[in-house]
Amino acid sequence: MRWNVACCGLALALLASCGLRLPVETGEVQRTEVIINSPTTPEPQRDHDLLVWLIADSYHTGLVVPYDWLLESGFVPPEGFGNPRYVVMSWGNRDAYSAEGFDHPWKVFRVLFTPTRSVMELIPVNWDVAEVIPEQRVWRKLVPRDRGPALAAFLNACSQTDEHDRPVVVCESSWGKGVQLESRHDYFIPRVCNVWTVQALEALGGDFNAWFALTADGLIRQAEKPPNDLELIWPGVAETDGLADISD
Repeated sequence: MRWNVACCGLALALLASCGLRLPVETGEVQRTEVIINSPTTPEPQRDHDLLVWLIADSYHTGLVVPYDWLLESGFVPPEGFGNPRYVVMSWGNRDAYSAEGFDHPWKVFRVLFTPTRSVMELIPVNWDVAEVIPEQRVWRKLVPRDRGPALAAFLNACSQTDEHDRPVVVCESSWGKGVQLESRHDYFIPRVCNVWTVQALEALGGDFNAWFALTADGLIRQAEKPPNDLELIWPGVAETDGLADISD
């Protein structure tokens, strides 16, 4: 009996400390001056909508957004990240993104039943999105340019920062020559990768029930319906010869 009570108490404590949504403030953006390296970068066109993309495999989701727009909106990148056309962003358990993966039953136990370290992947993309990630399903939507500061504030609040107020890089990304940024928040079921995607989409004006978006397909069902209305543009392929080389 005491063991059951203790287990229930521990579970409640963990759920209370690690609620479904990431506990981040998405109010006023704290802007840091960022130099855009490309001399050909056009002046921001603040009166136009722009495209963002939702990507998904069977379990995992992420976003692709124009990088200059993020910088313009107040996003603070890691030092020396460069100036790609787009960035692919996703969030999740640190072990899941590592080269070793879940190579020990203890790692599986920890991710299922305890809070664990998490990271945000930030990957530079210079090709068309479907060409870079052909095995992923891809949706797109036009969003107002003025939603950028809300997204930038959310992303800035997701990461640990160093003494220069830039996000802390953990290691290279799992693919695509990007980086993994140390998160301020733990990964914990039900706070899974798709909840991060939900909050990013909500920053862009989306309307989601996070409890029904714990799985990729649950998120997608909501993304395709009004008022979100994301458009499927690439159904993914079952087998590919590997990811495109996005180093150019």
